[in-house]
Amino acid sequence: MLETVQEVPQLLEQISAALESSPYITPGKIRVETGEGGRVRLHGRVQTFFEKQMAQETIRNIAGEQRIDNMVEVTW
Repeated sequence: MLETVQEVPQLLEQISAALESSPYITPGKIRVETGEGGRVRLHGRVQTFFEKQMAQETIRNIAGEQRIDNMVEVTW
């Protein structure tokens, strides 16, 4: 769980940077926010289920023990 409120912007910055630099994810397609209890939420639309899963896997190590809610939609 997040220790302080100051850590939230830093976490979001790290996650956003990882998503932007991932070769598996189209830049700018996924938004990140934090919720109650330190949850990390992914939002957006991608073209494949693979891209949705890679977004989650890309941030797994950064988010640590935070719960990841992958709310990304796959649109064909």
